[in-house]
Amino acid sequence: MSAMVDIARNHNAATAAGRTLPPTAPLAVAVPDMTARRPAAGRHSEEADARPTGRESSAALPAAESRSAVAARYLLAGIRIALGWVFLWAFLDKLFGWGFATPSARSWLNGGSPTAGFLGGSEGPFSGFFTAIAGNAVTNVLFMGALLAVGTALLLGIGMRLAAIGGAILVVMMWAAVLPPSSNPFMDDHLIYAAILIVLALLGAGNTLGFGKAWSATPLVRNATWLK
Repeated sequence: MSAMVDIARNHNAATAAGRTLPPTAPLAVAVPDMTARRPAAGRHSEEADARPTGRESSAALPAAESRSAVAARYLLAGIRIALGWVFLWAFLDKLFGWGFATPSARSWLNGGSPTAGFLGGSEGPFSGFFTAIAGNAVTNVLFMGALLAVGTALLLGIGMRLAAIGGAILVVMMWAAVLPPSSNPFMDDHLIYAAILIVLALLGAGNTLGFGKAWSATPLVRNATWLK
């Protein structure tokens, strides 16, 4: 008992003298490394999940053009070129008379008229108008100029808007000259051509296998977009 009293007295004396006990160091608790004890297969799967897969960045990038879209572009370009050759060939045959639809003796260079035969034989509701202008010098120039301009524009893929408008007007007038068609009450290939021309212009068919993009980038076309 006396020993305990002495310890208490010593403690009170130390406190009264202003002495403080030294701070106790914090207890260090060892935390086991669970990663080291985890099976290797589990660690590998977590590392694989943490690796970047590229999906995050690919979502921000524009979607690549599908194969069907590429095929459609080239199909439209092929139709454009084929239709352009139809117009250009009609011009060349009527100009030189190569014997396919126009004999050499009736070619334009030999004094023949490229519109007298077709328009002169009109028998439809507009026959009076077409027979009146058939074989006229102005009609011949406008007709041949339209064939050359539309055919060249389609082959090169430039001026598609003008080619579509001019070509559609030309073939619709040719359709009106043969009304009614021989095999249908009103529909024939001229109206199909007109629709195709408009579709080609709306879908920018001149940009594939053509000079449409380069044409659109020229200062002239940038200032007058109707020339596209």
